[in-house]
Formats: sequence, C-alpha cells, structure tokens
Amino acid sequence: MVRITECFAALTLAYLLAQKIMPLMVLNTTKSGIICAMAFSLKQTLKNTLPPSVLAALEPGYRLLEATAAAANQGFPAQGMHVIGVTGTNGKTTTCFMIHRMLVEAGYNAGLMTTVAYGVNDDITSQTEHMTTVSAPLLQQRLAEFRRHNVQWVVLEVTSHALAQHRIFGVPIDIAVMTNVTHEHLDYHKTFERYRAAKTRLFKLARRVGIINADDPSAAVFEQAVPRSLCYGIAGGDIRATNITQTASGSRYDVWLMGQMHHITINMPGEFNIANSLAAVAVGHEVGLSRAQIEQGLAALTGVEGRMTVVDAGQPFSAIVDFAHTPDAFERLLGSVRASTKGKLIVLFGSAGQRDESKRAIQGKIAGRIADELIITEEDDRDVDGQHILTQIAKGAEAAGKTQDTDLFLIHDRAEAIRFAIRRARTARDTVVFLGKGHEKTIERADGTHPWDEITEVRNAIHEQQASKKKPAKGKSKRTKDVSKPLLKTKDKAKHKKKPASRHSKRASAS
Repeated sequence: MVRITECFAALTLAYLLAQKIMPLMVLNTTKSGIICAMAFSLKQTLKNTLPPSVLAALEPGYRLLEATAAAANQGFPAQGMHVIGVTGTNGKTTTCFMIHRMLVEAGYNAGLMTTVAYGVNDDITSQTEHMTTVSAPLLQQRLAEFRRHNVQWVVLEVTSHALAQHRIFGVPIDIAVMTNVTHEHLDYHKTFERYRAAKTRLFKLARRVGIINADDPSAAVFEQAVPRSLCYGIAGGDIRATNITQTASGSRYDVWLMGQMHHITINMPGEFNIANSLAAVAVGHEVGLSRAQIEQGLAALTGVEGRMTVVDAGQPFSAIVDFAHTPDAFERLLGSVRASTKGKLIVLFGSAGQRDESKRAIQGKIAGRIADELIITEEDDRDVDGQHILTQIAKGAEAAGKTQDTDLFLIHDRAEAIRFAIRRARTARDTVVFLGKGHEKTIERADGTHPWDEITEVRNAIHEQQASKKKPAKGKSKRTKDVSKPLLKTKDKAKHKKKPASRHSKRASAS
C-alpha cells in the first residue's frame, strides 16, 4: 500500500511540475536556480523510491523540468538567434561542419555544437562529453556563451535521445535537417518506429522549413511533420547532384539552384559525403547565401576530426580513422574504401556496451562481407563483458564467411589490436580502417573512464612498427632513430599548427 501511495504521489508531482508549474516560471535567475536544485532533488528521490518501470514513465516530465529550469536560468539565450537543427543516424556531424563553414566564410557570426566540437566561428573547442547533444544545463550554458559573442546562426547537432528527453526545450528551431534514418539506438527506443518518431519531433518544432534526404525511405514521414519541406538527393529531390566525379580525396558535382548552376567541390571522399554536402547546399539556399558563398564555403572545409581521417606517418599502406559505429555507416564507408583499395582491406572495430545489442552481429556480417580481414576489439565496454560483445560481433562475421585466427581475430585490448592490425598490412596497396572511436578522447571500461586518442594511438603504433624494422642487427653499434620526434612533423600536425580550428578539420565521413 505504501508503495502504491508513493507512486501515485510521485506521478501527481511530476504531472504538476510538467503541466502546471513550469509554464508559470518567471525569468529570474535566483528562482530558476532553486528550481534546478529542486529538479535534481526530485530525480534522486524518485530513483530511490520508484521501480524502474515507473521511473521510465516519469523521466520525460523530469527531463522537461530540468530543461525548462536550465533555459530559464540562462535567460533563454537562444531567443533572437537563428538555429539550424541537424538530426539523422549518420552524417550529422559532417553536415553540421559543412553548414557552419559556409556561414563563417559568408561572414556570419556562427556557433557550432556537435559530437566533435563546439564554439564560435574559428574558435572551436573539442567536445569531451560522450554524447552528441549535451545535457540541457550545459547546452543552455553554451548558448549563453554564444549570445555574449553576438552569434547570429547556431548549427546544432540533435540526437533522438535529446529530442525524447526535451534537452533542446527553449531552443527555437528555424531550419530542421534530416540526413538519414537507419538502425540505431533501439536499446533506448525499443522499435525503429519510435526511434524515427523521436527524430521527427525536430521537424515539428521547425518554424521555417524542413530539409529532407529524398533518397531515404523515411523521407515521406518527415515531410508530413513539417509545414514546408525542401528535399535533396542523388537519385531524387528538389536539389539534386549531377555530373558527379569522385576521387580518393573528394568529389565534384553540379547543382541547379536559384536559376544558376552551382559547381560544388568537397574535400571529403565518399558518396555519403555528397549527400551530406547537398543538405548543406539546401541550407545555404534557405539562408540566402549566394552561389559563390555556397561554393566557396563547402570548398573551404578540409574535413572533420575522426571522420575519414587519413593518418600518414610515413607508412607504405593507407590508414584511416573514422567514427562509424552503425550498420548503415559500415555499409557506406567500407563500400567506398573497398572501391579504392587495390590490395587487402583490414578493418578494426568493436561495439559499445549498454547500447543496442542487435546491431553487433549485423556490423560483423557487413564488415565480414566487404573486408578481407577483421580485428574485433573493445569500443566502450562500460560494465558489460567485453568478450561477450566480441563473440556477438564474431557470429555475424563468421556468417559472412570469416574464420577465427585466419581472417578474423578477436583481441580485446584496443591498443594491442591496433598494433596487430598494422602488422597485418604489408604492401602499399593495403588499407587499414579503424572504426568506432574517431574523435573521442576517452574510452569507457568497467573500472572507469580512461584517456584515449585513436588518431595518436594509430600514429604511434605505426612509428613503433617502423622503428622495430629499423633496429640494427646484433653486434652493430648503430643507434636506432628516435621515432618520437617526427610525430610533431607529420602533415597532420602541421595542419594543427596552421590554424587553431584545424584539429577539427580532417577528412569527414558519414558518421
């Protein structure tokens, strides 16, 4: 009886907070600060009192309370700014960087918040949180910083979790962008339909227009969610790429828009990046950018950290780091790399713990079908048995014809796995692809969060391999060259020094 009474009281409180109290809140820092404290206290009380099923039902109300209090605490900073929200399964980050670069090159004060980084214009800071759309309090804090810098346009990467949890409450969306919707986050949303419905919430918020990938099977669903739509695509859409030329370093294509032929150049390989750039072209059109501003803005972006980042440490083979971690991203990225690889394609990846288990075997099957060799390793195990995750992935790879210890290798320690993968590449025609971590600066294990930099780890492993080959034979006194110094002289590092924002200007992908 006590438990039932507590649940009823908690439900009543949550309803009142969500439906009655929050709309009456005034923009007063002291009051909203108190409400923030109350929200946290309420959350802890409910966690300690209610069963998980009831907590899940109450979560949206609590999240709305938290977001409302956070926005009020900062004085609703997004008011007066134009916000472009970008959602989708893959390609969100790259598309955000493309849009942001166009706006900056066109002379606008433009803010950016993505999985990789946030900041204003060229003053970009790495994102350290393991989440794309950050918590409501941090989001509003960063928007307040943007307001102090007189930001005109905000480019905001928005996830399904953020939409379901009301993290962007109080942020007026002018333009909503959809890149694609495929298999992801079913651990949270339970069904694909609920996952897609969460993403359509962004379009229901759009005050101006929804920009939609016409080539995506869910395009019609998103069109119905917005008063006005503009569709782009390679196969169809209002804005369509023609005369496409792809190279190992990027693509060129034409777009007929505003009565003019636009000649687009992007410095990022893969057909998926053509689609990402088309979304950016559509946004440029809606913002009112000229043909020259759109062309020059897209050409100015050299890439995004951890998105098809080429690691050149003097090795004969190709090494690529990317954030791809969904089946669709695997299909697109590996298909593109396969087409340009003349020798052996070696792929290293894992799958995160506490995330969608159903995709693991699918990832293994896709990679097993496309690549010549697979190295399965940890990604972010968290408190999940890492070996169990590896086994789940391996089942999919074996279904694709791979055999353990022949062309399928399970090595849990990621640093060890990276070094093993590098040793498997033997000719200049080979390519090694490292997936899943990309730009992230930490790796989450059962014993906590540890520092991690995939690009640096790969580069160091290559240097170690090179150094081992250069060691003199026994009996010779020739000193081995110090391979730590050249790390600062690579092409990647040179780019870092050239421009502060360039550490986020690597090659981009669909992730």
